Formats: sequence, C-alpha cells, structure tokens
Amino acid sequence: MRSRTSGMWWGTAIEAPDPGALARFYAQLLDWSIVHEEPGTAVVAPPQGSVYIVFQQAVGYRPPTWPPTDGEQRTMMHFDFQVGDLDEAATEAVAMGASLAPVQPQENVRVLFDPAGHPFCLCRDDG
Repeated sequence: MRSRTSGMWWGTAIEAPDPGALARFYAQLLDWSIVHEEPGTAVVAPPQGSVYIVFQQAVGYRPPTWPPTDGEQRTMMHFDFQVGDLDEAATEAVAMGASLAPVQPQENVRVLFDPAGHPFCLCRDDG
C-alpha cells in the first residue's frame, strides 16, 4: 500500500516585515538556498527540497513577545534546531543577526530571536 504522503512536500509560511532579509538569515543559518524570491515573498529550502519555509510580507507586522505577556502578540509557533555545540551555535546565530533572549529557561536550550523578532530555539544534542 502506498503512503498517502509519499512524494509530498510540506512547509510553513512566516510573516515578516522584510521577507527577503529574513529568508537570507534562515538560508545562512540552515545552509539552505533561497529557491524563489519576488516582491513580498521569499522561499528557502534544503538541497533535497521536500520541505520549505515561505516568508511573506506582513503590513503592520508586530513581533511576538517571549516569554508571553498578557495583551501582547503571542508566539504562534517557533523553530527548534538541534545542534552539537550550543554555545558555538548561539554565537554563530548572533553573528548572523539573531539576538539572545533575556530569559533562558533550560540549560540545554538557547532561545534566540531572528531579525524579525520571531523566537527560535537551539537545542543541544545530548544523544
């Protein structure tokens, strides 16, 4: 029996004030390529291309607040990336334009903000 997801691709779309700039950040962070760019939209995908991230122009964009604050824009989703060396990965992400969140709730995770203010996590590979 053939899987109904066989041969499918999937992805997510993220709003940003400058989709091209945010696509360039994630392309560099993940060592992926920008596979499509036009005014208001940019798409990043890995070499095998079965997954993608679309960055879309958002008029009136407000970055989410993390940790959550009553009455403020909440984080709707975030990325987790597994890394071998947590401090090195965080330092590299900051050099690419990320910023370290002031609250760090776990020893084996670093919470950062991408250039548009979306939180993402670097998670140490303890396996």
